[in-house]
Amino acid sequence: MKRHLSTLACLLGALALGAGTASAAGAPRWAESGTAYTDTLGGGQGLASRADGSLLYRGLASIPLDLRIKGWNHVGDPDIARGHVFDAYQGPDTATSKMFAVTTPAGKRYEYVHQLNPGEKLNNSFATVSPDGQWLVSGEWGEQRRLQVFPAPLLNPSTPQSGGELKEAWQITLDKPVRDIQGCDFVTDTRLVCASNDASGTLFPEIRPLLQVDLPRKVDGQPVTGAVTSLFALPQRSLCTGSFGTFETEGVDYDANSGTLRAQMIPPGVCAAATAVYAYQQVTN
Repeated sequence: MKRHLSTLACLLGALALGAGTASAAGAPRWAESGTAYTDTLGGGQGLASRADGSLLYRGLASIPLDLRIKGWNHVGDPDIARGHVFDAYQGPDTATSKMFAVTTPAGKRYEYVHQLNPGEKLNNSFATVSPDGQWLVSGEWGEQRRLQVFPAPLLNPSTPQSGGELKEAWQITLDKPVRDIQGCDFVTDTRLVCASNDASGTLFPEIRPLLQVDLPRKVDGQPVTGAVTSLFALPQRSLCTGSFGTFETEGVDYDANSGTLRAQMIPPGVCAAATAVYAYQQVTN
């Protein structure tokens, strides 16, 4: 994920709600159902839904001081599984490792450090846990043909139970390249949705698309290939347009209890003080 300036100005008002979205062939159709806003410094990097339906947000201001002192200066899109919060941290451009922090329902935090493999980028854009709680999926920045898979800290018995080293287990190979993935979340055992900040239009027709990754089987500790399709372009609506700068896609979350899909978009310029959170529901017509 791209780092943001720590000083942002105020948001200019909310804009109108869209009517619906297109969908990939054979995929559910998502209809936009609402828009909310969150403070970008405190929540503009990602979000995750709790069991009670409330939302957990992450932003630069939510990085604990002790982790900042250790050099973890960026937090990505989080996830919540079995009441445990999974956070993805990265360090400076010279970093040789990345870190996943897991906070238990009792509030105890454990740190799991992954030493970078040869050719692996230092970016740690997001963390999402498979529905069975056993596997943690993450991703890098730039153009990629893979998602990384780790045993889920604490929940997978193969991991140390009080923090420590975390080795990559395997990968999800993607059948086509993706670019600048800011967050992914599982919708089913065999389907992820991923928010891309790619504005080039060269890999997919849509600008800053929401992507779908379909797997032939649920993640099980063995290599697998995912089929990538573009669902629709994420909204880019703001009073700040033109010379104000560019939008930036951020986190994505699917709440299995309510069936609500959410994706974040930071508007440009002075409007970047507040991040838009767009909500979607599946429709059958």
